[in-house]
Amino acid sequence: MDPVKLPIHSRRTRAVATLAVAGMLVLGVAGCSTAPSTAHVDAASPTAAASSAAPDPAPTAPDQTAALAALEQQFGARVGVSAIDTVTGEQLSFRADERFGYASTLKVFAAAAFLHDVPASERQTVVTYTAADVEAAGYSPVTSESIGTGLTLSQLAEAAVRRSDNTAMNLILNRLGGPAALDAALREQGDDVSEVVNSEPALNVIEPSSTDDTSTPAAFTANLSRLIDGPYLATDDRAILLEWMTGNTTGDTLIRAGAPSGWNVADKSGGAGSIRNDIAVVTPPGGHPIVVTIFTNTLDPDAAYDDALVTGVARAVLSGLE
Repeated sequence: MDPVKLPIHSRRTRAVATLAVAGMLVLGVAGCSTAPSTAHVDAASPTAAASSAAPDPAPTAPDQTAALAALEQQFGARVGVSAIDTVTGEQLSFRADERFGYASTLKVFAAAAFLHDVPASERQTVVTYTAADVEAAGYSPVTSESIGTGLTLSQLAEAAVRRSDNTAMNLILNRLGGPAALDAALREQGDDVSEVVNSEPALNVIEPSSTDDTSTPAAFTANLSRLIDGPYLATDDRAILLEWMTGNTTGDTLIRAGAPSGWNVADKSGGAGSIRNDIAVVTPPGGHPIVVTIFTNTLDPDAAYDDALVTGVARAVLSGLE
């Protein structure tokens, strides 16, 4: 199903002419402890992905700053990147501390909080909802098929990650105690940057000068790094989350498309209006995991996102971490 792209208020913190100067990339060794839109319409979108070709071949590491700045100018967009090798600590940053709307990438952290908070014995509890709930949430390809009969909590969490189902996200948030509870959970894990304020679809509307429903690439990379290499999730629950992310159906044209052949990508995409994001655990054959966050937004708030931008950014970033 192709998404309907709705308008969004987008932050315009940089002019196109200053992108190459302002976007500073840092590549080096660092510790993991420091690394870290509208109704949601994040779905597999061949139409959105095909409008611009991502630059090829990939640049070498010294050229990554120029490559990312060139992508910003090519697509008329702002790009934020944070990537870290979870074993060596090698890190890449580009606008990593600037704020972006996170859109549905947040769903992976809601699912993680669900796995942390809800005992396995309670995850098969069936939750029912109405057609009005689905209509209010927007994009809901899984829950819309089970109105009246409902789905289990586990099925809802999986639908939020694999299919980016908005109603499922809202019901999981309800089980956690609402957006404020997820915000508190992230704070407890060490994230004092992200601002979780709204549920779907309001979390996609980013007002100028507001930090509501925004984060930074560095914060999200740190959050995901802690999930795959920290005590927050039990081993079995970590495996469940990564399985859901590996089976994500909305990210094939994003980081997965920009990763070298044969690399495994477990991701969670996000997209609405001018925002297009992807957050992933990328693992080369026989290698160790690299956590990557790519946030983007078009500088024209009325311009729709283009998946090819994220693909090109992923290709540039991962070339420096091979």
